[in-house]
Amino acid sequence: MSAKSDKVCVIAGAGAGNGAAFARRFAAEGYRCVLLARSTGAISRIAREVKGALAISCDVGDEDSVADAFGRIRRELGPPTVLIYNAAARHFANLDGTTPEMFEEAWRAGTFGAFLCAKEAVADMRAAGGGNIVLIGATASVRGGANFLAFAAAKAGLRSVGQSLARGLAAENIHVAHVVVDGVIDMPLTRERMPDRPDALFMDPDAIAEAVFQVTRQPRSAWTFELDLRPAAESW
Repeated sequence: MSAKSDKVCVIAGAGAGNGAAFARRFAAEGYRCVLLARSTGAISRIAREVKGALAISCDVGDEDSVADAFGRIRRELGPPTVLIYNAAARHFANLDGTTPEMFEEAWRAGTFGAFLCAKEAVADMRAAGGGNIVLIGATASVRGGANFLAFAAAKAGLRSVGQSLARGLAAENIHVAHVVVDGVIDMPLTRERMPDRPDALFMDPDAIAEAVFQVTRQPRSAWTFELDLRPAAESW
């Protein structure tokens, strides 16, 4: 790896859709990007395609795993200046179809992991005099559907974590934002699963990444906490 950087973006819950797009966008601005996921298969491929990126296996719901990952980030790249939290366990079921294990896994990936990653990142951001945290939410963050029990609980929890962080850290020049992604991400897997869905109802990951990047550039006099993103054709 090359020398440490003063611009390090950690993407927790990275993958082939939004995670890869976040890495491309921030790398284009000179950031060293870190891709965190439990499995390194997809993120290793992304890291090879994005200049200066680093893929690290990390279970965001495990305290030791998160501490180890952030320790490696500091040693190899430097302290994080941006944290994008994109992790989630996508369990979609109603009460009868949701097991206690599914509910806990969704909470650990979607809410508890954000708490753990924020604890690590904020320590460095305080030392640096500021930073940015962006939490990626969903429609379920603000509206629980019948078949989204565990997922909605985790996403609503993430939103509340974000509100508390934003209120508590603003005075320390740490901008915390929550982005509601209301739509289906345009990627080969979703196209295959939804072959009849109109093009206008898919969301371009690069467009989402651009919006997230711009949030991290906002002046303190006009910070966004919550940003809704959806296709123009989406019914809401």
